[in-house]
Amino acid sequence: MSVNKKVLVSGASIAGPTLAFWLAKYGFNVTIIERSKSLRLGGQNLDIRGAGRAIARMMDIEEEILAANTGELGLQFVNSDNEVKAAFPVDGGGSFTSEAEILRGDLVNILYNATKDDVKYVFGIYITAINQDDDNVKVTFNDGSREIFDLLIAADGVRSATRQLIFGDEPEIKFVGLYNAWYTIPKKATDTNWARWYTAPGSRVMMIRPDNHGTMRASFSFLSDDKSYQKLSNSEQKKILKDKLSGAGWEAERMMQEIEKNDDVYFDGVSQVHAPRWFNGRTGMIGDAAYCPTPLTGMGTTLAIVGAYLLAGELSRHTKHQDAFMAYEKRMRPFVENIQRLPPGVPWLAHPKTKFGVSVVNTVAGILASPAVKKISKLFSSKNKDVTKDEIELPDFKKP
Repeated sequence: MSVNKKVLVSGASIAGPTLAFWLAKYGFNVTIIERSKSLRLGGQNLDIRGAGRAIARMMDIEEEILAANTGELGLQFVNSDNEVKAAFPVDGGGSFTSEAEILRGDLVNILYNATKDDVKYVFGIYITAINQDDDNVKVTFNDGSREIFDLLIAADGVRSATRQLIFGDEPEIKFVGLYNAWYTIPKKATDTNWARWYTAPGSRVMMIRPDNHGTMRASFSFLSDDKSYQKLSNSEQKKILKDKLSGAGWEAERMMQEIEKNDDVYFDGVSQVHAPRWFNGRTGMIGDAAYCPTPLTGMGTTLAIVGAYLLAGELSRHTKHQDAFMAYEKRMRPFVENIQRLPPGVPWLAHPKTKFGVSVVNTVAGILASPAVKKISKLFSSKNKDVTKDEIELPDFKKP
């Protein structure tokens, strides 16, 4: 058990507050800083699976997560006339929707409420310089203030500026050739509690999903090898999105109009983070900053929660931080590497160029959604798939 060891965590999304929750339980003095002036409560659907769900239960927040469920009934593949070509209900075999489906912002808020009494939060601030030696980490912030900590952990996302200060260009940000945009749009009478997936020729996919706030969550993805889009201004990115949506059919016109009205469009190239090391002296990184697997895996949230739990636990059981970091990486890296292996053809198979390719996607989805295939799928899927933690060991760090 650590007493008053000061830890600075950069990032108040999911990995950071989860790490802080467990560190505080073990007696650490934790400060979380967040560049934004308040919690960033936007974002799309997340699902918490396997070991992540098990940890949420240990944190006594599982019931809150389930209560904040988006209400999504499942996923429908539709054509340009909005006709359903395949449906995967939430309780069916091979479902794309999890029982623990939750909006990113709702999960962030749950984690904040679970930690705010035991952890110091500072908003509107970020790190501009790091100097460390054998004894401590000296941190300079954007307001010119300086503070000394025992440890510093970056948990500020795939584009982490703190990671750059710690490791420079050593980690590889591997772009997978796919762009994605997410934003919130008003609900219309034609919307239901089903998520709808529409594949358009030209390697484009649109999704509209329900939430539990009376609005809908829209996403648009397209294939491109042009890395320059990530560096454009917000207005330039919106123009790219509208150009790419043009002529796509289905709800494209609606989504184009809402892009222009919306001040919270998140647009980025889908990338993985591959780092040869996650720690440097008294500093390190977890979550998307260290090992983002991409949203294509559906495991980013689970990785963030599991990584935070394991790092806090190893720090609690080792006197030397170096030993804790080594033990953590030994446990976590095989799990990360397994999840980061994208299946063959991802993301290209789901983003066909031609009308024929679109028809193939919808036909295959229809076959997979057929009663016969669903029956077989249920036979080979665990009834407890959302709660199992067999994919990685979760030690009880309270025990000696």
